[in-house]
Amino acid sequence: MPAKTTPTMDDAVDVRDPAVVPAEAVAPLIRGVAVLRELTEAGGTLSPSALERATGLARSTVDRITATLARMGYVRLDGRDVVLTPRLMELGNAYLAALRLPALLDARADELADELDESVSLAVADRDGIRFIHQATRRRAMSLSFRIGDLLPAERTAPGALFATEWTDADRRAWRARRAADPQDRGFPAVPPREHPWPDEEFERRAAQAAVDGWALDDQLIEPGLVAVAVPVRDPHTGRIACAASVVSHTSRHTAAGLRETLLPRLRVAVADMERELRQTPAPEPGSGPSGLAIWTGASKQELGRGFVESLARGLTVLTAFGEGRAALTLTEVAKATGLARATARRALITYEHLGLVTATAHRTFTLTPRVLSLGFPALARTSLAEIATPHLADLSSRIHESASLAVLTPAGDEIQYTARVATNRVMSVNLTVGTRLPAYATSMGRVLLADLPRTRRSLGELRPLTPRTLTDPAALDRLLAEVHAQGYALVDEELEAGLRSIAVPVRDHRGRVVAALNTAMHTTRRTPAECVSDLLPELRATATAIEQDFHTADRFTRVPTA
Repeated sequence: MPAKTTPTMDDAVDVRDPAVVPAEAVAPLIRGVAVLRELTEAGGTLSPSALERATGLARSTVDRITATLARMGYVRLDGRDVVLTPRLMELGNAYLAALRLPALLDARADELADELDESVSLAVADRDGIRFIHQATRRRAMSLSFRIGDLLPAERTAPGALFATEWTDADRRAWRARRAADPQDRGFPAVPPREHPWPDEEFERRAAQAAVDGWALDDQLIEPGLVAVAVPVRDPHTGRIACAASVVSHTSRHTAAGLRETLLPRLRVAVADMERELRQTPAPEPGSGPSGLAIWTGASKQELGRGFVESLARGLTVLTAFGEGRAALTLTEVAKATGLARATARRALITYEHLGLVTATAHRTFTLTPRVLSLGFPALARTSLAEIATPHLADLSSRIHESASLAVLTPAGDEIQYTARVATNRVMSVNLTVGTRLPAYATSMGRVLLADLPRTRRSLGELRPLTPRTLTDPAALDRLLAEVHAQGYALVDEELEAGLRSIAVPVRDHRGRVVAALNTAMHTTRRTPAECVSDLLPELRATATAIEQDFHTADRFTRVPTA
């Protein structure tokens, strides 16, 4: 495929010789990765025509690749657009789980952010750049906008100066070559272009000073007003930098010198705690990887024929073989975890090593690199539960020919608020919109949400009779909520409004807590209560399960807003 006008760090494969593609590399896998990266850089959505132009691939090739990715659940085909889906985050999750740093250190970073009332980041080195693996941000009018997985040039960050203290001569040559080829940093979409490039010697001086000081400053290197201070978190076994912890602010709150004087001491204490966490936490037991993937890809190929690129699907499953307790795997272990033949797994690993997604160790094992996060993670890292749910609501509505909605409890706890909704086209339909609030006690979604709370934490508000059938007796309502909790759904019949019948099921987070409710509502003439349970309840439950699967994948290492 033709090269881009401005190469990005993700596009550059092996800096030692990026032009040489190994003979055993899997060409469809290279093309599929290119499509995923283009979608990521575009924010998660592109038309097939735009993908054709961006990648230089033939339209028929783009169509086959996107059809395969859709079959895997990594994209959805939405009208004329190809859209990344939360399930793609399982690839980045595999890297983050294998790395273990977010799971071990994110609570320390979050505590520090709360204590300082400033944003705190964890970043790892990605060749001559840095990539974020955790963000604890503050909600302000002016707030940090970086996402987990975003790639920044090392020389424009505080962590970058720290990582540069461990660079080899080859690393420095690659860095200089990249700067010469892209002096304005247009290959780094997460940062604004550099207007006034400074000499290489300036960053080398900062790196040398960081080696002496043990910390580094970013004094508005990324953009005017943004300042940061960073301290290395060292691996207790090797002494090398495992990641960098940084406190980020803006000049209306702190100067760079002020960060050093007021916040650096506390950051150092937090880093010491992080290093102690790494030192004292035992290595995890190797878990079981995915299973049956080779069988699934074979069956998909048989069903879809030429429209399914089996070598792409099998290649992508190789990344999911890694995870917690499976940070470094041999070829045999990768083949066993995925069910692929050794030759197939080997060719995929050779391809990934060429693309910079996998590195081979001296012990004949393979590990994932931070570049795996370039496959969709930044574009999906800030998705909300409502955004995750909406495509599933649309599918549900098209199947049952009724409206479908998602709602959460308001902070006070006595009302529900609609956060996502797909309406059906009917002459007579339920007229509600996103943002609408209704009393929780008289709605099916409200009862599902209230039923998950301990009795002492329920806030029912004023129990008013909205219709002659509205249940307002507190004791009777408590008994009904216990029944809702036991049966896993709520059916409300003309209690909110005469003629309105609705049924709802819970949506749970990965800890099993109900965080939202899913429902459908209709006029009483369309379905009896028994028909709602027999016909609609299974569809609602299937949709809730699909939403939960995407939600749990997205929420594993990021914070997915539910409201």
